[in-house]
Amino acid sequence: MRQNLIKIKPLTKEQIIISIDRLTRFKEPETKYLRVFKDLIINNLISPKYKKSELDSLEYGKIKEYAEKIFNNSLENLGLALDNDYLINQKLYDYENSVFNINEDVQILIKNNINYKACLNLIEKDCPLNLKWLKSLPENEPSNILREKYGLRFPIEKVVISEGITEEILLPEFGRLCGYDFDKNGVYIISAGGKNQVVKLFYKLYDCLKIPVFILMDKDAKENYNEIKPRLREFDRVHLINCGEFEDMLPVELIKKTLLYGLKNISMIELETVNQNSGMVKILEEIFKHRGMHEFKKSEFAQMVQKNLNSKDDISDEIADIIKEIQNTGKKSKVMVDN
Repeated sequence: MRQNLIKIKPLTKEQIIISIDRLTRFKEPETKYLRVFKDLIINNLISPKYKKSELDSLEYGKIKEYAEKIFNNSLENLGLALDNDYLINQKLYDYENSVFNINEDVQILIKNNINYKACLNLIEKDCPLNLKWLKSLPENEPSNILREKYGLRFPIEKVVISEGITEEILLPEFGRLCGYDFDKNGVYIISAGGKNQVVKLFYKLYDCLKIPVFILMDKDAKENYNEIKPRLREFDRVHLINCGEFEDMLPVELIKKTLLYGLKNISMIELETVNQNSGMVKILEEIFKHRGMHEFKKSEFAQMVQKNLNSKDDISDEIADIIKEIQNTGKKSKVMVDN
């Protein structure tokens, strides 16, 4: 029989910040709340003591109760004053329900009395956007106005799924040059890690998301598009890149400028190879190989490109079209795919 006395090992300031960071990220609520709350119970609840396997059969209400006590006791232990102001909790609850389909059990986890107001005193200015958003919630202005005002990204209004990291790094930069700020408009990008993973990720999000999704895939992903097409909602959009993959859409002059920046003494002969008809990734792999450098990595090259973006001349017509499509995603219309 469990002891009635609750004994807690207080969280440190750093552990509190890590926990609220994990609770406010963009992630399916049941997954993130259970993971954070169960970790707290395993690591910081001394009595009653639960084994990890026992938590799977514990009622959500009890899990929430223990997590609340651990959080709030830890805040008091740090000398922070607690009150009954749960405005932030209500705003988080409303936000999660506006973005995700949430069942009654998970509602219990989200509608908690963790004293987020006291937690704000622990968050430094230099913190992730989700925590900056959390710090803005006590303000009287609507969340979307605060998001635009401070470039907070949260509350998230639409999701972009891409195949790779290049798109995740560069799409927001191209959006900025086109006058569409992703963070101010609540656009969240996820790089899935390949066309097959795009399908799996969309299936997962389709089951729980209320907000629209824009999917960007390479030209060779037509078959994958056909897999997800039956599940697309009227406000979702898909774009298949016309010329191949994302790197093929980058203007040749931007590629050359990036190579001159990153490789310094690159020769004119090497730069001329950029104009060849073979895929851009293959060309770049050959240039890096020819110069005896490390293996060409898309993420590193994308960061080099990012540093050399400075005008609309660096944007191809198709990239501009994609930014416009992302901007229009969410407006109810017939689902379309560009080939």
